[in-house]
Amino acid sequence: MPAANQLGTLRADVHVTRDDLLLMHEGARTEAGLRENIRVGVQYIEAWLRGRGAVPLYNLMEDAATAEISRAQIWQWIHLAAKLDDGRTVTGALFTSLLDDEMAKLREVLTPAVYDKGRFPEAIKLFSDMTLASSFEEFLTNPAYKLVA
Repeated sequence: MPAANQLGTLRADVHVTRDDLLLMHEGARTEAGLRENIRVGVQYIEAWLRGRGAVPLYNLMEDAATAEISRAQIWQWIHLAAKLDDGRTVTGALFTSLLDDEMAKLREVLTPAVYDKGRFPEAIKLFSDMTLASSFEEFLTNPAYKLVA
């Protein structure tokens, strides 16, 4: 390659618009997938706030990009009023309800002592605020840096 990347390679035959990027895919959207996005997003942010860059979650090594994908997908589902496979619409209220439920379950799995020593309140607030924002916020670590002590 003549350069470190292909930013200078533009294809005249490809025209991608903002709307193209926001189109909802045809695959199934499930409550289980929504819950997994919530768990992975919050747990990664919590670990990141404690100085961890890569975090083992659910037998996978996750990083900030995974948490960002989780947050962005939920944001998109809310703003495009996506339907879950059971017919429910993904709303801010549904997200908040599932977030509360998943964090209560996580607290029990980790034990209250371990959970309460972590930075879960900050991680939950950041993940929730960015997911429920009216406009799509930039990468989640940008506001997270303000929380790093």
